[in-house]
Amino acid sequence: MAKRKLKRQLTLLQVIMLGTAGTIAAEIFVLTGHVAKIAGPESVLALALGGLLTLSIALNYCELATTFPVTGGAMTYVGEAFGKGWLMFLVGSLDCLSSTFYAALSAVGFAISLSIFIPSLPIIPVAIAVIVIIGALHIRGVTSAGNLQVILGAFMLVVFGIFIFKGFFSNAGFNLPTFLSGRQVFENQSTIAHIGRMLSAIALAYNAYVGFEVIADDAEEITKPSRNIPVGILVSLLLTTLIYTSVTMVTVGTVPFSELAGSDTALTDAASRFWPTIGVPIMGLTGIIATLTSVNSAMLSATREAFSLSRDRVWPRQLSRLSHWRTPWVAVVMVMIVSALVASIGLVDFLSFISSAGYMFVLFWATLSMPRLRKKFPDIERPFKVPLYPVTVIAAALAGVLIISFANPRALLFLGIVLAVLSVAYIISKQIKMRQELNARLESQEGGGRVLVAAKRVSTARNLVNLAAQLVDQQEDTAICLFTVVKPPINLGPADVPALVETKKQEQHKILEAITPIAMQQNVPIYAKLKAASRVEQGIFAELSRHKDINLVMLGYPQEHAKVEFPNNIIKEVMMMANRNVAVLRDRGLPNPIRRILVPVGSGPNARLALQLARDIVLPNDEGEIVALRLVRGEADEERLEDEELQVREILEQEVADIGNVFQFKVRTTDSIADAILAECQEGNYDLMIIGAAEEILAPDQIFGILDDYLMEVVPCSMMVVRRYQTGRALWMRKQIKRIEQ
Repeated sequence: MAKRKLKRQLTLLQVIMLGTAGTIAAEIFVLTGHVAKIAGPESVLALALGGLLTLSIALNYCELATTFPVTGGAMTYVGEAFGKGWLMFLVGSLDCLSSTFYAALSAVGFAISLSIFIPSLPIIPVAIAVIVIIGALHIRGVTSAGNLQVILGAFMLVVFGIFIFKGFFSNAGFNLPTFLSGRQVFENQSTIAHIGRMLSAIALAYNAYVGFEVIADDAEEITKPSRNIPVGILVSLLLTTLIYTSVTMVTVGTVPFSELAGSDTALTDAASRFWPTIGVPIMGLTGIIATLTSVNSAMLSATREAFSLSRDRVWPRQLSRLSHWRTPWVAVVMVMIVSALVASIGLVDFLSFISSAGYMFVLFWATLSMPRLRKKFPDIERPFKVPLYPVTVIAAALAGVLIISFANPRALLFLGIVLAVLSVAYIISKQIKMRQELNARLESQEGGGRVLVAAKRVSTARNLVNLAAQLVDQQEDTAICLFTVVKPPINLGPADVPALVETKKQEQHKILEAITPIAMQQNVPIYAKLKAASRVEQGIFAELSRHKDINLVMLGYPQEHAKVEFPNNIIKEVMMMANRNVAVLRDRGLPNPIRRILVPVGSGPNARLALQLARDIVLPNDEGEIVALRLVRGEADEERLEDEELQVREILEQEVADIGNVFQFKVRTTDSIADAILAECQEGNYDLMIIGAAEEILAPDQIFGILDDYLMEVVPCSMMVVRRYQTGRALWMRKQIKRIEQ
């Protein structure tokens, strides 16, 4: 399946800072006092062991992320290892939700921290504002998110470096008696109790190490992934471990155990002793910045996971839409909305349990993916291979069991509830999707309904019926209606109307006799219908309003240019106003069967309809070929051209399903779209070109749009312009989406 890719933009420095600054969140300011309460001076050892245990997961992620350097992280590995079913849905959805909830938690934490400096600050509006601002940066490009993380992370590292240096070398800082002051509290405990305390401390701190997961989640946007991913993961984990252990050692050795145990302000308490005057406000500012880096990295993870779930068709496909900067803007907007909603309704404490428990579930299954992928793909290229395999997998799995054993029971309860809800959602969505796919296949294969061919001349009717018959050749119960509108003269009396209608019926009957063999050759039923109306388009609209089974209206483009001049252009009126799909054909000698079709492909609904109709025409003909032409204005590098082709393939898979071998793809750069299409028509020996009507169709002085109007006059082959029916609201929404994506 074709997958449109994100753009590789993140440098090694940005990757390291995403992992480091995203891991060192505000928890360190609260975590230190609570870990010290559990383990006393051994809290330094507990944090070092936590980092060592996390190393096994980090090494596994290095191999997994370099083997599959695409966005999605754990859900990608689980999908490749266990299949893209229920388990992948659970892992991906829970990972996305956990990151989204954590972004909301961090945004609220930022507002609360800032309110210490600005007491009257409104907490919820500020939290929502932070989410919106960072989300806007993510839409603008992942480089913006990376640069923000570099700036904020660099400030944090500098401050922690000063904190550690001053703490160790200041007279009022670290001293051994203070460091060991908490040992007497635990000296009468048994060995088993000591081990239990250490394990509890490790379990408490363990989740504070796994921020490097954002690197794997965003692997598709990292430059030189084979090098930068493992270096980024390992360096960020090393920096995090050094900072955690050093900061904790300074703090425990500066603040007496009686004051430190359970303190939520352990770091600022320590700074007030050896870094007077400015130490406390600087550490407070660092805590605020730490919450910002958490919002940034959590939203980045959540949006990339939502994008991957959508691109793999697990979540709605609209979430994988990309902006002009090749960022998943719909996924970003969704994460912004959910995070802002979570922050505003006050479920922060409740969702913190789901967030931490969700990360445990995700890491556990990502670890179990490793041995299965080794066995399933023994010969796949692995730029980074884990040393001491399978020791790292066993260690990571045991660490997961350890964390679960010492986890908060409420977190596990909430995790079970969330998994149950997601499982029900998966079953329901799968049933709906299966029903939709079945209905689509039945509709495509069984057909039904009618194609309305509006024509009053034999030549026009013959050309349109020839094409219509090939369109519906594979559909059962689909008929062609030869539709003629009789326009009574103004001076004609009521008594003379029946005679006029009878005359027109006889003329229509002769046309029907002439074209019936064409339809019968394709085994397509055909009949004629005549309606009196003052204007042709009014007659067509009346027929459409009475008969909902009409799927397509086909019109012929007149050879005489005077007949398409404004005002009162029939084609223009039908194109604009008909509440069905419309196709207008200019015939320059269509063969039967049609073997070679050119479709210039844009991203709009009209281009998608053009691809569908081309498929329907060529499908019965084993020797047929459709050329999907994508034109890029101006210069474009190889990556841009690859992305454009992937986008065309993605559109085809969405609209056409089984593309088989009938489609050929051409992506070219050009300074003139019109000249490039004309040149392709002249060189390609095409029987037919099908092109979607432009958005300028609503302009009063154009029929199909400037480009289509020009091509209709100059292309050497037959040409059909198509327009897919959309409601006014859908048209407006389409314009807004196009404006964002361009």
